Amino acid sequence: MKKVFVALACVAMALAPAAFAQNVVGRYEVRGTNLDGSRYGGRATITGVSDTTCTIVWQTGDSTSRGICMRQGDVLAASYKLGDSIGLAIYRWNDNNGFWDGTWTVTGQPGTGTERLVPLR
Repeated sequence: MKKVFVALACVAMALAPAAFAQNVVGRYEVRGTNLDGSRYGGRATITGVSDTTCTIVWQTGDSTSRGICMRQGDVLAASYKLGDSIGLAIYRWNDNNGFWDGTWTVTGQPGTGTERLVPLR
């Protein structure tokens, strides 16, 4: 019986990262604030690349940003390119409300903006 339990535990641990990474994959409504406090909105699509990594594409207004992302626990980190600038976004999963809440910044600009990724169902 002990061997069966150990085997099942190993299988569960091997499958957990794949299921965990898949939870972030999907389409999202984007709600954010710019560095100056003005609001913006749009859509984002996250596509899985491996058990822990993904790509992300944001479409906000007339702008499209593409980047890479990685999830670890309830944190999602993304690096992106917007024009000639490189940016960084860090989100935390809000389990109570079912969305990703984050902050972001971009090279050459002071401060941070905010962004919420709300899953589209």
